[in-house]
Amino acid sequence: MTETPWGDPSQAGRVAVLLGGWSAEREISLKSGAAMLAALRARGVDAHAFDPREEPLDALSGYDRAVVALHGRGGEDGVIQGALEAMGVPYTGSGVLGSAIAMDKLRTKLIWRGLDLPTPAFRRLGADTDWAAAVEALGLPLIVKPAHEGSSLGMSRVDDVGDLATAWSRAADYDTTVFAERWIEGEEYTVTLLEGEALPTIRIEAGRGFYDFDAKYLADDTRMHCPCGLAEADEAELAALARQAFEAVGAEGWGRVDAMRDADGRFWLLEVNTVPGMTDHSLVPAAARVVGLGMEELVWRILRTSGGRDRVRWGR
Repeated sequence: MTETPWGDPSQAGRVAVLLGGWSAEREISLKSGAAMLAALRARGVDAHAFDPREEPLDALSGYDRAVVALHGRGGEDGVIQGALEAMGVPYTGSGVLGSAIAMDKLRTKLIWRGLDLPTPAFRRLGADTDWAAAVEALGLPLIVKPAHEGSSLGMSRVDDVGDLATAWSRAADYDTTVFAERWIEGEEYTVTLLEGEALPTIRIEAGRGFYDFDAKYLADDTRMHCPCGLAEADEAELAALARQAFEAVGAEGWGRVDAMRDADGRFWLLEVNTVPGMTDHSLVPAAARVVGLGMEELVWRILRTSGGRDRVRWGR
């Protein structure tokens, strides 16, 4: 295993960029991974694409470290992290526990609620749910989400109780765990965390009013505002809240925390992304550019988050 002082890129050793995978977010992961691979190679790192759907996992033992660019299940939920730990290969970002919890939006919200961190009211849904009672408890509009999907896959806004069963069915196509959450009217923000530092907050303005899959990756009318327009004290408050939320689920290294701000100026936590998108439409590279971090430097710093796992584990 190659130890690195994080000076000379050649000292990082042979690096696998894990991309693709098995999840519904495979195509986005391929794009994120390709962008990260290009940045590492431009920096002088001996980096190689590795798609665990196409190559045997035990081949990873031939690498000195791994960059996890896998989105969704199998890559962002602790599964690949556990395999890498078993092989003794240092990897970027969050560990097994942090990845697993953050991938489960429902468990994340339960932890936040237990710590008295602000997150919208919610209720788990099932085929036998009393839809009228759910609406009475949460109000309208609300949003229905599969608990273990990213990129807004399977999500629906519900404005009428008659549409709730359909929204649940759509989400249930992606996941066995589905929940409804009170819709927060207001502005949407995201905070990137990198090596313990909060990058400038981005305010997201989706042309269709909902930051769904198309708005994230396909639409040309999605706007990312940075500076975000918050007063300095408010942005500092949100950054501190994002750190709390990130640490609460055991996330590490780098990631993104999404939140809303309502008409009364109160922030509401939505979710943690432990392997955010890194495409040309993605938020993390946009936030990094504001502080002068180009793609090469950004991905280099993400690679550095693997350094904490260089120490031999389990007595190896």
